Amino acid sequence: MIDSSAPSDLARPAEIPDLVVPHAVHPFHLVQAPVRGRLIRLGPLADAILSRHADLPTPVKVLGGQALSLVAAMATALKFTGSFSLQIKGDGPVSLFLTDCTDAGALRFTAQLDENQTEELPEDASALLGKGYLAFTVDQGPEMERHQGVVSLEGKTLADMATHYFETSEQHDCSIHLFAQQSEHGWQAGALVLEKIASDGGHAQNDDIPDLSNEDHDDLWETACTFAGTLTAKELFDTELSSQTLINRLFGTLGVNNVTPRPLCFGCRCNRARLVNVLERFSSDDLDHMAHDGSISMDCNFCNVQFRFSREELSQEGHS
Repeated sequence: MIDSSAPSDLARPAEIPDLVVPHAVHPFHLVQAPVRGRLIRLGPLADAILSRHADLPTPVKVLGGQALSLVAAMATALKFTGSFSLQIKGDGPVSLFLTDCTDAGALRFTAQLDENQTEELPEDASALLGKGYLAFTVDQGPEMERHQGVVSLEGKTLADMATHYFETSEQHDCSIHLFAQQSEHGWQAGALVLEKIASDGGHAQNDDIPDLSNEDHDDLWETACTFAGTLTAKELFDTELSSQTLINRLFGTLGVNNVTPRPLCFGCRCNRARLVNVLERFSSDDLDHMAHDGSISMDCNFCNVQFRFSREELSQEGHS
C-alpha cells in the first residue's frame, strides 16, 4: 500500500512552480460614490498557469486568462474560508470550461475542446462556447451546503456573460472588465470589477459615502462605470504603473479609499495522496484493467502533470 501520508505524497508536484504574486488583488472603495472594486493583475501567474495548457489554442487561453482574473476578483471578496468557481458548458468548440479560486487566492484552470473540432477557432467567447449555461459556485467546505447559480450564456464576451449572471441571478449591479493577451513576455491577464453598494443600508460598508438620493446614487454609479470603461490593456499591464496609481488615475475625482492588497498563487491542488485515495476506491479487477505494463497513469487536467503508480503498490485491501 502507498503511504499517502508521506510528505512527498502530500507536496505539490515538482513540475508546478511555487509561485505567489503578493499584491495581485487591490481592493478599494470610492469615497464619494456607492462603489467598491477590485483591480486584478495576475503578473507572472497568468503565464505560469496558461502555458501549461500547450494543447489549447490561443483563443481558449485568452478566455482562460479572463476567467482566472474574474474568479480571483470574486473569491478574494469572500468573508469565509472556501472557493469560488466558474463552470461553463456549451455546444461550441469549447465543450467544458472550468476555473476556480480559493479565498486565499489559489487559482487553477482547465478547458476541453469538442473532440470533433477540426476548424480554426473563432476569437469571441460567444462563438467559442456556443449555447449552454454558466454556473458560479461558492463552496464553503464539506460541512456546508454549496451555493450555485446557473444562467444561460448571454452576450458576446465573458464579461457580458458574467454581468448577465449577476443582474439576473443575484440582482446585483456589477461593472466587469476582463483582459488577457499573449505578449513577448508571455501571457498577461487582469481585471477591473466594480460592485454597486446598495442604497438601503449599503452605506454601512463604507461610512465615508455621504447620504445620497436614489437619483444621485445611480448617477454616481454610472459615472464610476464610465471611468472604469476607459481602462486599457496597455495601462493594466504596464509594470511601471502601480495598482494604486492606476486606480487613482481612474477614480481620483470620486475619492479612493484603498484596502490592503491580497495575494494570488498557483493553486492546483493535485498530489499523489489525493489520487491514491481515488484509485483505492476501485476494485482489484478495475485496477488490473486500468494498468498498462504494470503501472497506472493519471493526468491532472488543471496542471497537466502525469502521475504514475505501480500496480503492485496499490492496496488490495477491501477490493473484490
